[in-house]
Amino acid sequence: MMKQLHKQTSVNQRRDEEIPTSQSYSPKMLKHPRSLPRSINYLFKEQRLLFILVGILIGSTFFIFQPTLSRLNPSDPTTHSSLPSSIYHRNQDSSSGSSGFFSKRTFPGRVPAGIGRKSLRIVVTGGAGFVGSHLVDKLISRGDEVIVIDNFFTGRKENLVHLFGNPRFELIRHDVVEPILLEVDQIYHLACPASPVHYKYNPTNVMGTLNMLGLAKRVGARFLLTSTSEVYGDPLEHPQKETYWGNVNPIGERSCYDEGKRTAETLTMDYHRGADVEVRIARIFNTYGPRMCLDDGRVVGNFVAQVIRKQPMTVYGDGKQTRSFQYVSDLVDGLVALMEGEHVGPFNLGNPGEFTMLELAEVVKETIDSSATIEFKPNTADDPHKRKPDISKAKELLNWEPRISLREGLPLMVNDFRNRILNGDEGKGL
Repeated sequence: MMKQLHKQTSVNQRRDEEIPTSQSYSPKMLKHPRSLPRSINYLFKEQRLLFILVGILIGSTFFIFQPTLSRLNPSDPTTHSSLPSSIYHRNQDSSSGSSGFFSKRTFPGRVPAGIGRKSLRIVVTGGAGFVGSHLVDKLISRGDEVIVIDNFFTGRKENLVHLFGNPRFELIRHDVVEPILLEVDQIYHLACPASPVHYKYNPTNVMGTLNMLGLAKRVGARFLLTSTSEVYGDPLEHPQKETYWGNVNPIGERSCYDEGKRTAETLTMDYHRGADVEVRIARIFNTYGPRMCLDDGRVVGNFVAQVIRKQPMTVYGDGKQTRSFQYVSDLVDGLVALMEGEHVGPFNLGNPGEFTMLELAEVVKETIDSSATIEFKPNTADDPHKRKPDISKAKELLNWEPRISLREGLPLMVNDFRNRILNGDEGKGL
């Protein structure tokens, strides 16, 4: 038995010696060696290299022949893009070659694909009103997505109807005294009755400001409050600087508006200091222009509407009280400059050109009807005697100042008022 085992073992050893070591079994020996590296061989298979070359060619062609982008020249004082051409177009003066203060000028510049201003998602409360609708026009024209919130107490859908087909525009009928949840980058808070006729009927409250500040805190949005020159009351300082604390009657007929805005400023700064909300505060002085309410008690609108209707202009008191009047496009430019800047404020936004009510009446007569008359009535309670903004802070920090004088802007407003009155449009338009 032992001999057989030894014999079998010897036979197996001889078989192993007869098989060369190089021919021992290995799975890798069954595959053919590659003639090219694996990555290069992958590119050549199924015409992958051809597709890659075509893609490079298309990309290169896009960068080479990319169209030139036009941008507005911010240093050109004639530039203005926020207002509808149907209202603000001014014929070119062929003798001087000037295109007027609402013409558009651009400068060429090549911007690489994917590089440029980021489109923002912006809420404008009160965006169907007088100032708000012009602000919405400017934001839409520069490429932003705009959500308008308005309860139409003083706003009008007609102010926004030209935007209804725009995919970047959205209108929500909502009262800001009730909370609302939205995802936005910026909030322009304009919602508030601004004329005596309206704010005396529906006294100003601060709940809308509180809700919008809460929204800004939740979503990390930048918040701009449109306050008013009324926070100065009947000022003892002239002209008024932002450092002036005001002279306000807290229980007068106008106090619901004056103190409401002062409270709104307080809340805004508290959210800034306590909750780290990015805020901006604008103190707006008297503003006029197209889409303004026909009968809201503000003096420019009153005078223009009365003269067009062949009625006497109503002057309260002796007519020697003064106001400063800025055109709406100047205000809109100031609001955007404030929102995009790095300074909290408050900032006075107004035209320092000062007029008595009698001087204003004369300008309206010159513009519309030289035969217009004046009717004097007793003055209203707590009517400020003087009002003129000091805008040196806005000039220095925002690089902003009004461009359009009263005599230049008033005819544009008159054309709008005349069309609306003749067409029977007696609607609102804050």
